Amino acid sequence: MSPYDPSAYPPFAVTVDLVVLTVRRHALCALVVRRGEQPFQGRWALPGGFVREDEDLAGAAARELSEETGLCAHDPALPGAGNGAHLEQLATYGDPKRDPRMRVVSVAHLVLAPDLPAPRAGGDANSARWAPVDEVLAGTDEDSTGLAFDHARILADGVERARSKIEYSSLATAFCPPEFTVGELRRVYEAVWGVSLDPRNFHRKVTGTPGFLVPAGGTTTRQGGRPAQLFRAGGATLLNPPMLRPEV
Repeated sequence: MSPYDPSAYPPFAVTVDLVVLTVRRHALCALVVRRGEQPFQGRWALPGGFVREDEDLAGAAARELSEETGLCAHDPALPGAGNGAHLEQLATYGDPKRDPRMRVVSVAHLVLAPDLPAPRAGGDANSARWAPVDEVLAGTDEDSTGLAFDHARILADGVERARSKIEYSSLATAFCPPEFTVGELRRVYEAVWGVSLDPRNFHRKVTGTPGFLVPAGGTTTRQGGRPAQLFRAGGATLLNPPMLRPEV
């Protein structure tokens, strides 16, 4: 075996990009930041950045989320705090031309969480906001030039991952507070899938799926009307039968 020669390989870097999804005002929204530096200065992008030599991918994702948005990885509304928020690796993106600076491979992460507060920009981001994913992907959002880099593709992949996973897993509860009503859970499905669901059929399905929901022992009137029963996420991770997405 010939000795390793660093000069034989072009320089490259590894980044993390974050698809952070939440449901706000009954719409599925993604966290986007306005870039404060070149390339694509002034364009909206997904939060993210370069992985440092002394950190792993999960650590880099948590750091970038905090630096660019002001959201802390130890916040109760973020992954690892035990309130149902969810973090997973999404995919790896390595097109040689995806970044004009150099060869950059990005490991994208998907973050799903309940309704989060308005983000605060930091790091190399000028501003940050929640943007409805349908408008961003359709190009009808306030920035008609689209997302920087290949972030539109990454966002689309993250949205489709979320839409498909709530069919066969309990992942939809990650968008809910620790205790929630069936109506609140239904509105999550409606926002993520972009459809309207029959309330009675939905209630029957979710309460009849073993391990999906467990009664929390209380009621609430926060949605108006009569008191509604509160539930928590059950122990099931896979739903049987699955919650099939309606055809549109």
